[in-house]
Amino acid sequence: MDGQSTERSQDLYETAERVLPGAGLGGYALPEDVRFVIREGRGGRLIAVDGREYVDFVCGAGATIIGHDHPEVIEAVQKRAAKGLHFFGTLNDAAVGLAEFLVDNIPCAGRIVFTTTGSEATSYAMRIARAVTGKSKILKFEGAYHGNHDYAAFSQFPTAPANYPLATADIGGVPPALRDTMLVAPYNDLETVESILSEEAGDIAAIIVEPVQRIIFPKEGFLAGLRVLADKYGVLLIFDEVVTGFRLSLGGAQQYFGVRPDLATYGKIVGGGGPLGCVAGGADLIDATNPNRKGRADYAYINGTLHGNPIAAVAGLATLRVLAEPGFHDDFHAKADRFRQAFQATLDDNGVPARVAGRASFWQFLFTDKEPANQMDVLASDLPRSGALDLELMKNGVFVLPNVRRFFSAAHTDDDLEMALEALNAACRG
Repeated sequence: MDGQSTERSQDLYETAERVLPGAGLGGYALPEDVRFVIREGRGGRLIAVDGREYVDFVCGAGATIIGHDHPEVIEAVQKRAAKGLHFFGTLNDAAVGLAEFLVDNIPCAGRIVFTTTGSEATSYAMRIARAVTGKSKILKFEGAYHGNHDYAAFSQFPTAPANYPLATADIGGVPPALRDTMLVAPYNDLETVESILSEEAGDIAAIIVEPVQRIIFPKEGFLAGLRVLADKYGVLLIFDEVVTGFRLSLGGAQQYFGVRPDLATYGKIVGGGGPLGCVAGGADLIDATNPNRKGRADYAYINGTLHGNPIAAVAGLATLRVLAEPGFHDDFHAKADRFRQAFQATLDDNGVPARVAGRASFWQFLFTDKEPANQMDVLASDLPRSGALDLELMKNGVFVLPNVRRFFSAAHTDDDLEMALEALNAACRG
């Protein structure tokens, strides 16, 4: 790196410290000894303003499944941008084209309604469930992340088991009155779910679940069991597919695990990295958002300036068409398996008692002797030690967020793997 680029980097840090809280974007502010400012993304790597390259396993929080600069996505965005960046108040052809693809490929979708983000999508899915059922409570799972809105803020970052089903807000600024509308259960525990439903089902509109909760995969029969229990007790089942959608398979977790929810929420990949999300479900449920219902008690109002943004729509459709190519997911999962196995072998060779937790393209280093089944299993691992390992990785040119789930992308190459393994070797010895 040259002196000019280093000076530019320092100038940006100083500006960020002055104008951004914690000199970060959103919920992450990196320590000074590992922080960097991104200049561009190429394939599975990031290039900082000082010229340093990083293998990127954050992948835009999972959005950039085919890399940062896939030519088909870039071309679609460039062509569309010349026709106008944004419209509002009526249809645009790009949004209609993406909506058709989504309905054709999401198993539970009779219709979809657009949102701007995955967080909006989960909030709106809860609203739809409440409007349709006339019931107010939502059952979620301990440690599940459903976005940044107030209803998602309960038992999101727990440090101890909840007094099930009582939920506790983990952040400030959440009205105490909302606590009575959210219930919590441990993930992968059907017995506790049924116990809660047997007492509370008359007030519960829906169960919302991440089919893969961060890096925790469902036990055999768990998701199918939720479907059975939802039907038995007359509540809706919502899959939060903001992360799993199109990553596990083209039909997402619904196709991968063979369980169909009533509603499903999407973000990230659905917009190809652009500002777009959606809620999918049967027409009888999604039609609760039909603007012709305004004034009715069962109308679920959904509206946003950027809903159906044409730039995000063409980026999303271009991305999804790549994912729809024959053999894409088989090849993708095989690569992910190979990368995870290589990481595990490196840890073992260095005598580091950590595991590469997760499956498919979801992974994270955990110092534990078993694959976690719920959030308490994750908390029982040595998180300070795994966080320290992650920071050492960053110092050696691999971008991960400490103690946060990360991803592989289809754009990662064997050269990226070799660079990451060299960094992991150095981190193990650091």
